Amino acid sequence: MNTFAKKLAKWVGVVALSLATLTMGAPSGSAASQATTTQTEAKYDAWLNKQVHHQLAMLPWYGVFDNLAYAINGSEVTLSGQVVRPVTKGDAVTSVKHIEGVTKVVDNITVLPPSPFDNQIRRAEYRSIFSEASLSRYSMGVNPSIHIIVDNGHVTLEGYVDNATDIHLATIRANSVPNVFSVKNNLKVG
Repeated sequence: MNTFAKKLAKWVGVVALSLATLTMGAPSGSAASQATTTQTEAKYDAWLNKQVHHQLAMLPWYGVFDNLAYAINGSEVTLSGQVVRPVTKGDAVTSVKHIEGVTKVVDNITVLPPSPFDNQIRRAEYRSIFSEASLSRYSMGVNPSIHIIVDNGHVTLEGYVDNATDIHLATIRANSVPNVFSVKNNLKVG
């Protein structure tokens, strides 16, 4: 057998094996429609998650002293977190309501009480945390990786950092600010 004939026989065998595998592995009837429905729901969930995240990240008044989180259950979105300005809360709810397919928005966002004392702590925490050379990169961009929440002298750190050392360092820096009652570190490696 010449080389061309050998290659042709091998190619025909591969095609036949591929067709047999596809035919045997293909779901039939209602199983196929369930698989398609599950895939469509998964794609919609991923798309909706991306849209909600984008809408919240693009809020004009959302900053380092705010924290917004969300949970999606089908076409219902639950918003939570803490914000300094009431306008941020209203904008968050409105922007998520206008996403295609969202049927209900549950608003569990807390507006932090206005306080000159807390504002002073916010500024001091910002300087303390982000003046540290290895943490300064987390303050970059419109939506920083570390969010500093101050509520009646109690500080909570939210967000993501690159490693556990940065979590520990952020805790040390946050605890070094005077007049702070407590520091809770919810930073995650991500």
